[in-house]
Amino acid sequence: MNASAAPYQPQRASRSEFLPIRHQRYHVRLWGDAASTLPPLVMVHGWMDVAASYQFTVDALSPGFFDGRLVIAPDWRGFGESTGAPVDHFMFPDYLGDLEWLLDHYAPGRPVDLIGHSMGGNIVMMYGGARPERIRRLVNLEGFGMPATRPDQAPKRYAKWLDELHALHRGDSALKTYDSLDGVAARLMKTNRRLPADKAQWLASQWAAPRPQADGSQRWEILGEAAHRVINAQLFRVDEIEALYAAITAPVLMVEASDDSLAGWWGDRFTLPEFHERLRAVRRLRREVLADTGHMLHHDQPQALAGLIEDFLTAPDAPHEAGSARQG
Repeated sequence: MNASAAPYQPQRASRSEFLPIRHQRYHVRLWGDAASTLPPLVMVHGWMDVAASYQFTVDALSPGFFDGRLVIAPDWRGFGESTGAPVDHFMFPDYLGDLEWLLDHYAPGRPVDLIGHSMGGNIVMMYGGARPERIRRLVNLEGFGMPATRPDQAPKRYAKWLDELHALHRGDSALKTYDSLDGVAARLMKTNRRLPADKAQWLASQWAAPRPQADGSQRWEILGEAAHRVINAQLFRVDEIEALYAAITAPVLMVEASDDSLAGWWGDRFTLPEFHERLRAVRRLRREVLADTGHMLHHDQPQALAGLIEDFLTAPDAPHEAGSARQG
């Protein structure tokens, strides 16, 4: 694997803003027209990722869709260039609170088009149920949630959380560092076999940063807090998730990769048919499968994904389409 290449050149430059959000200094990437009267397009990233991850999709949007529109992508707390007080774990509801404050700033009093990938997909589905009036259209990219749990798993779950807190404070959970930017790019290409070297080089420069070491050397460190690796102390309750899904009033586009991510992560503990059963709670659903993609589908097929997004966000309201799927 040769990760050394000239980096990808973005077609649409982003600009950065820093906002005070709930005791955090949030980094937000913006593309397009800040004075737009169109619904803002808000794109939130997944676990151990950054806002810049959406650059390829933003570049792939057609001029007719992009021109005159504001696109907003934050680095979640503890990721990228967003900073705050040191913590030893992250609570999932905080992401919903941060999103609320972000929308209060950029779209007060008007609904947005909201896109989330992976963890971000889970967040936008939950937020869409909690604040349905704030969402015009919702797009979930590979945001599946977690395997179902039982109440009797709570004692071991809390014990594991406590054990992982101890490990973090001992320094046992530190994220891996790299000796060069090429090393970071190689790591990204190993994780995603479809990622070309030029995109890996560009993403690596957004995903990690050089940091001086005690011995005078320099290592590239991932822009993510090790505390994100600490398990959520609370159980994942499917009944709560289905209630949130049922409360979403906006049309929802669910985009899945042609590779079965759930099978790779969970085996038979959590399957696509099980997730599709949860989706039955969504009132107005369109489901698509994007060909030749893995979990990072916005890196693998940004042109095809941009086409799906544009079609969904500009189409008239559609009736309930639960269970439908086609190759994108």
